[in-house]
Amino acid sequence: MKINLQNINELAWKKMENSIPAVVQDARSGKVLMLGYMDSTAIEKTLKTGLVTFFSRSKNRLWTKGETSGNTLNLVDISTDCDQDALLVLANPQGPTCHLGTESCFAASDDTAFGFMAALENTLQARKTADPESSYTAKLYKKGIKRIAQKVGEEGVETALAATVNDLDELKNESADLIYHLTVLLSASDLSLKDAIEVLQQRHKNN
Repeated sequence: MKINLQNINELAWKKMENSIPAVVQDARSGKVLMLGYMDSTAIEKTLKTGLVTFFSRSKNRLWTKGETSGNTLNLVDISTDCDQDALLVLANPQGPTCHLGTESCFAASDDTAFGFMAALENTLQARKTADPESSYTAKLYKKGIKRIAQKVGEEGVETALAATVNDLDELKNESADLIYHLTVLLSASDLSLKDAIEVLQQRHKNN
């Protein structure tokens, strides 16, 4: 179930000795970021402030992620497992999550295709304010929506042509170019792949 201020008491507090493990997952990429523990007060503070807060068992106090480093975890959602004795926290990280300066506390965290696309979107977003001479992406942004849209059209045609002649290697390469330019176009329009995926998800529900 999703956690709110009204149903916190329904969690398996007695079973878990008043401290429930909370897995934090990047809401965009799905990458597992860290594991912490929450008591009821930590959950309440998280829901009220929108900043993921834990209970430190070693220091015996609440601590909000990023309270000293500034690398906060901005809450998106909290839900529990079927036994109500573990939490899944979806969050948007503001900077590295691990105290070692890495994105995740887990060295082998999800390097999925979807996770890569989320990382690519972050990189493309950063190119918006970069010097046009510093990268191809920054130069595309400088040329504007019409030029980016034109590139999407060109790559779409080249992808289709590669498919019609059954050139699978070329199809993969042209598809990569198409996806890249489409992602730039969405970013330039202040949209993301997530927005397009949500449309697909809604269509799927209606079918």
